[in-house]
Amino acid sequence: MAHGPIDALDSRLLATMRAHPRIGLMELARLLGVARGTVQSRVDKLVARGVIGDFGPTVVTAEVGYPIMAFVSLQIAQGRLTEAVEALEVVPEVLEAYGTSGQGDLLCRVVARTTSHLQEIIARILASPAVQRTDTTIALSTQVPYRIEPLLDVAARREP
Repeated sequence: MAHGPIDALDSRLLATMRAHPRIGLMELARLLGVARGTVQSRVDKLVARGVIGDFGPTVVTAEVGYPIMAFVSLQIAQGRLTEAVEALEVVPEVLEAYGTSGQGDLLCRVVARTTSHLQEIIARILASPAVQRTDTTIALSTQVPYRIEPLLDVAARREP
């Protein structure tokens, strides 16, 4: 996976795709004022580089019955990271997990139907002998939703 800067057209392309997730290539080309082949080539290159990770819809978990979101930090028994990750992968409410530095070894984003359901999920996670301890923070509200456009704008202006 090649890493490198993006240019102004890449930035505009990505921002437009995020603003209009169901847009077709022809309409994207029209909005950007470039040829359809240019758009196709840029999208293909951004996918190949791993810049574009997916084309799926963003699912609002609260709207499908999981209004509680929490961040769970896990301390893992020495040498048992793989086992801990395997235990997390079978818990559908664990949306993502990241290896971290600091107090915890893994940071998970978890959703639940209720706080008692969250407690059950944490108990399932702790059932793995690989997990020594958890620390949970419940998200009360979203103050800055996921956004990438400001970063894309800065990245496109960065000198190589």
